Amino acid sequence: MDILKKIDWRLNIAIFIIMSLGLITLSSGFLELFYQQLVWMILGIFILLFIPFLNLRHFFSYRWIILLIFFFSIVLLILVQIFGVTVSGSRSWLGIGSFGFQPSELAKLTLILVLASFFSRRHVGIKKIETILGSFFYLIFPIFLILLEPDVGAALIFFGIWFGFLLGSGMPLKYLLLAFPFILVLSLLIWNFGFEDYQRARILGFLSPWEDPLGVNYNVIQSKIAIGSAGLFGKGFGQGTQVNLGFLPVAHTDFIFAAFVEEWGILAGIILIFIFSYIIFRICKIAIRSHNNFNKLFCLGAVLFFFFQFIINIGSTLGLTPVIGVVFPFLSYGGSNFLTSFLIIGIIQNIAVSKEIS
Repeated sequence: MDILKKIDWRLNIAIFIIMSLGLITLSSGFLELFYQQLVWMILGIFILLFIPFLNLRHFFSYRWIILLIFFFSIVLLILVQIFGVTVSGSRSWLGIGSFGFQPSELAKLTLILVLASFFSRRHVGIKKIETILGSFFYLIFPIFLILLEPDVGAALIFFGIWFGFLLGSGMPLKYLLLAFPFILVLSLLIWNFGFEDYQRARILGFLSPWEDPLGVNYNVIQSKIAIGSAGLFGKGFGQGTQVNLGFLPVAHTDFIFAAFVEEWGILAGIILIFIFSYIIFRICKIAIRSHNNFNKLFCLGAVLFFFFQFIINIGSTLGLTPVIGVVFPFLSYGGSNFLTSFLIIGIIQNIAVSKEIS
């Protein structure tokens, strides 16, 4: 009972609200996906209620366990290159019967774990160049394998998590400036040799948003029409023409925010953004209250994980960032990201009920 009292129920309620809004949106135009997502939601709630009762502090105190989990995620990414299923031009899925799973989602969680462990053990020499290079070692393998798929959106999330850890751990500005030429060269190599033609076209289309309206910019233009036609209070449940008439592609994943706003209005969209921001705030609050470096850094990684997905997804919907296939956490359809997000929140709730929190 004491653990139940310590759980951050405000965080859980905010997540439940966003999940429910996602289900409502799916039930409007994607009834079959609604039932599948409902199963993921029930499983996610079980994870949220189960993980806080585990003794994860003892489990994660063994560095070899975290490294083993990280190594396992790398093996799964390698298996994708051998047995992976191609969806929308990207070989990023492992198929097990009728069940599909994206190992890159699990790899995001393992990257957070391994970087939190790595930096928490080096808080004294955290500003040394060897520490920065050592942390890059954990990034280079998964990001290389993910770019082979290719999944630029996931790769960008990986880089954002790693770079956010460097900034949050107190990396000196001079190292940041030294890293800039390296990042520039790496970006040019990825542009020329890592991107497929359609991915380069998406980025070029982002720079010229009104060119090729029936081609590369079609999705974003339809998304803007859906949001722009919604008005303050929307068109009503099941009345979204962009979604129900099939004008807005991938409205259940990449553009679910536009689908939601079209039916429920710009005001509802703003409220949704505030609720998601509240989730970030609650995670930060748990990090501040924790007296354990690993816990603080894991919460930092969780914030980066959710923040970058949110910013890229909303940016893509509004035409502010290129469309690179990043979902809206807890709102978009999809089991892999859904379960990974719940595992992360479950670990955060485990931190919230631990003895190392004030």
